[in-house]
Amino acid sequence: MKEITLKNFRCFHTEQKARLAPLTLLVGENNTGKTSLLAMIRALWDCVHGHTLPNFKASPFDLGSFEEMVHQQSERSKPASAFEINVQIDQGSQAEFVFKKVGTIPMPVYIRLIENGNWIEEYRDSESNNKIRVGTPEGTWELPLSDTLRGSSLLESRRFIPFFLLARFSDEDEEDRHPIPVNESPAFSKEVLDSIRRIRLMDYDYAHDLDRRRPFASSPVRSAPKRACNPATTKPDPEGDYIPMMFANLAIDNPDEWGNLKQGLEKFGSSAGIFDEIDVKRFAKSGSAPFHIQVRKYGEKRKEPKRNLIDVGYGISQVLPLVTELLQTETPRMALLQQPEVHLHPSAQAALGSLFCEIASQGRQLVIETHSDHLMDRVRMDIRDGKTNLKPEDVSILFFERNDLSVLIHSLRLDEEGNILDAPQSYRRFFMEEIRRSLGLF
Repeated sequence: MKEITLKNFRCFHTEQKARLAPLTLLVGENNTGKTSLLAMIRALWDCVHGHTLPNFKASPFDLGSFEEMVHQQSERSKPASAFEINVQIDQGSQAEFVFKKVGTIPMPVYIRLIENGNWIEEYRDSESNNKIRVGTPEGTWELPLSDTLRGSSLLESRRFIPFFLLARFSDEDEEDRHPIPVNESPAFSKEVLDSIRRIRLMDYDYAHDLDRRRPFASSPVRSAPKRACNPATTKPDPEGDYIPMMFANLAIDNPDEWGNLKQGLEKFGSSAGIFDEIDVKRFAKSGSAPFHIQVRKYGEKRKEPKRNLIDVGYGISQVLPLVTELLQTETPRMALLQQPEVHLHPSAQAALGSLFCEIASQGRQLVIETHSDHLMDRVRMDIRDGKTNLKPEDVSILFFERNDLSVLIHSLRLDEEGNILDAPQSYRRFFMEEIRRSLGLF
C-alpha cells in the first residue's frame, strides 16, 4: 500500500492522507488515531486482497460498532452517515470505499476499483439490490445481475465478476445478457473485456493462502513468560503465545531452520544488549514434555549460566514475538506493530530501529506505532549512514496532531542527512518545552 485517505472515520473528520512507505512510523500523543489507522490498513487489505468483509473487532483491534467508528463532531451533533476510505495500492492502482451502517456494523455500500484508467464500480441502491458498472477510457457499461448476485454483499459478488463478464459472451443469442452501454458508450466488446480483466484488484483467486498472506498485527502487550511451557498451539496470534511451542518444534523437527532463526535472534539480542544466546531446554525427550525457554549473556571472558525467560526481566519476553515474526522466512509481507519498544531499555529500543530498517530494506512493509524517540533517532541515523539499502524516501513519518475534537495527519519525510522535513511547529513541542524548562529558560 502506498497511501490511505480517511474521511469521517473515528477522529478523522476532514479528509486526511497518510503516505505509507516500506517503513512507516506513526507518532503522536495518545488517543489520536494511530491504532485506528493500523486497524483500517488491515481491514482494507481484507477488502482488496481477501475479497472478504472486514472484521473491525478482530484481535488485536476492536473498533466497536458503526456508531463508534463514524466521526461525530460533538456530543450534541449528529454523527456522519458514512465514512469514506481510499487506498492507493501502487502507481495507477487504487480502491475507494464508502461504509454505512447495516444493522450495527459498518458495511461497504460503494466500491470502486481503478487500475490504469479501467475501473469497476459496485454500489447498493437498496437493501437487496447491487449495481455494478465497468468502465474504460472508451466508455461505461452497467451489468445486469443475476438473482443470486443481487442479494449478496458487494465484496462477495465482486469475486464472481470475472466469471460473470465471461458469461456475457457464452451465448450470443441472449442479447439482454450483455452489459448495457451508459451515456452513448459503444457496444461491450471482447477488447473492453480484456481491459477490465486486467484489473489485478479483482483477482478471483482470493482464497489462495489467505491466512499466510494477511498482514501480521501485533498486540501492544504480548504474552507473559512462563517458567515451564507446556505443548500448545503453534498458530500465530497477536500476543505471541505460540512462540515457545514454535521454538520447541523447530528445535526437534527442523534443526536447520531453528539454527537460522536462533542465529538471527541472538544477533538482535546481542545488538540490543539483552541476551547473547537463546535455547530450548526440554524436561524429557518426548514431544509432549514441558520445556523451558532459556537465555544468557556473555561477559568478556565468561558466560553467565542459562536463565529461564521469566527470570531476566519483562522486556525480552515482550520483544521476542515481534523479532521472531520479522525474522521468519515464511511470513506475511506486511507487519502492523503496536508499541514494539514496550518494557525495553533505550539502547534496546534503538536496536529495534536498526532491525526495522534492515527488514524494510528486504522488501517487507512495516507500519509501526511508537512513542520511542530512541527508535526514531536510530532510524534517522541508519538512513544517514547508509547502514542498509533503505533510502530517505523509503521512510514515512506520520505525525498525528490533535485539532480540537479532530485529528490531522502530517506526512513527514527524511532528507539524506536524516533530518525530518515538513514538520509543523507543534511537532516535538512538548520535548522542546521540557528542555527549555530544564535549562531554566522559562
